[in-house]
Amino acid sequence: MSPWFFMGLVILGGALAWIVTAYLPRKRLASSLSRPLPPAWLGLLEQQALYRKLPTELQFELQAKLKAFLHEKVFIGCDGLVVTDEMRVTIAAQACLLLLNRPTNGYPELRWIYLFPGEFRSRIPTRDESGIVHLPDATLAGESWENGRVVLAWDSVRRGVAREDDGYNVVLHEFAHQLDQESGAADGAPLLYRREDYDAWSKVFGAAYAQLCAAIDAGENTVIDPYGATSPAEFFAVVTELFYERPAALRAEHPALYDAMVHYFRIDPAGAASYAIP
Repeated sequence: MSPWFFMGLVILGGALAWIVTAYLPRKRLASSLSRPLPPAWLGLLEQQALYRKLPTELQFELQAKLKAFLHEKVFIGCDGLVVTDEMRVTIAAQACLLLLNRPTNGYPELRWIYLFPGEFRSRIPTRDESGIVHLPDATLAGESWENGRVVLAWDSVRRGVAREDDGYNVVLHEFAHQLDQESGAADGAPLLYRREDYDAWSKVFGAAYAQLCAAIDAGENTVIDPYGATSPAEFFAVVTELFYERPAALRAEHPALYDAMVHYFRIDPAGAASYAIP
């Protein structure tokens, strides 16, 4: 047969592969985004205080990001849990809150969200001081993995949404880890907008982290949860919870840290004029 025939087959195969892997997923996503939000989903959103505090334009943006999130991410129930729309919408809304008003690809590495009815044991093995690898004994409310997975306890998710001003929200915490992991291993330094931003971030967060550790060693009460002193990665996740749920308290105690979070998230939840900034 003519070489042109085989070349035509190669071109046809490439075209079909592009249709299957690129065109069709984009078309399905565009179709999903073009449909209005189901009334039941909107009702679930309006039950969340953090959503109600958003200005109208950011509420619309969150709705669009939520539809994309639910189109792309897979929810898997564990230990017999049947995943419902309430679970999916509740978690997606909290996760997408961290994406508002700023350039983002929407957790591009995240694929699966595993839901347990309650606290669960970690599946990530650790190595102790003797070099022995084992699974942790403690139970967890959430966990963020670097291989495209987040694990959550549904009862902890519900408590976090119901108590929107206590500074504890497992979804915000674990998805802050996902943002942190976009730059590689979680280290408390997510992807920033400019190269020169990293120096300022390091100085502000380093000083606040050291201050928290010193306060805990001295037995002092702290606005930032002591768990944040575990590591810089946990510090960023804990501060993210506080930033959205108790912004005024964070700003009062750590103004430079609060300003750094505003610069990163492009939102000022403690601002008197507007929740969003340019």
